[in-house]
Amino acid sequence: MNETGNLVERCRRERNALLAATLLRRLENRGFDAYYCATKEEALQQALALIPKDHVVSWGGSVTIGQIGLQQYCRAHYRCIDRDTAKTPEERAELMRQALLCDTFLCSANALTADGEIVNIDGNGNRTAAMLYGPRQVLCVIGLQKVCKTLASALDRAHETAAALNARRFPDNNTPCVKTGLCFDCNVPDCMCNYILTIRRSKPAGKIKVLLVGEEVGF
Repeated sequence: MNETGNLVERCRRERNALLAATLLRRLENRGFDAYYCATKEEALQQALALIPKDHVVSWGGSVTIGQIGLQQYCRAHYRCIDRDTAKTPEERAELMRQALLCDTFLCSANALTADGEIVNIDGNGNRTAAMLYGPRQVLCVIGLQKVCKTLASALDRAHETAAALNARRFPDNNTPCVKTGLCFDCNVPDCMCNYILTIRRSKPAGKIKVLLVGEEVGF
């Protein structure tokens, strides 16, 4: 890396550490347990430190937990409820229902406000449902690139950035964002934005644990 690249990286690290310190205080004020991990590797180790060995683990659709290696590690070392092992749509739906009563649920978020509110959009509602009630704890891994100043801008990010990018994972969906890359607030059968969740606080305190990651992860 050249001198300019080193400068950019140093400034990014320093800014991320300052931003994370502010966010940690605000998240903790809302009842979340919160941690800052500068790298994906640190995020993986912190997540594993929070999951007891006897826990049954599951997850919703999340690119982030795959990027840090958490999904893969849990498949190899924990008892998991994994919908991707299903052989039929009916079995997949049943596994998604069972995941609502796992011990540790893994997920990410589409956006996080600067004041510490978590925003998620969901197509089926299984991910948002598990974040609200059922699992003993929820581990939410969020890259700092998802931080938005206000709730309104967080909702915009969830639609315009996260949902539009996530839609590319399902190119057979007949939605405007798949065809154009832009959100049109659609009302079509394949819509991926059916459930919109804002989590203002964790109740009980500490049930939702937020891991902020300094490297860009997820959509």
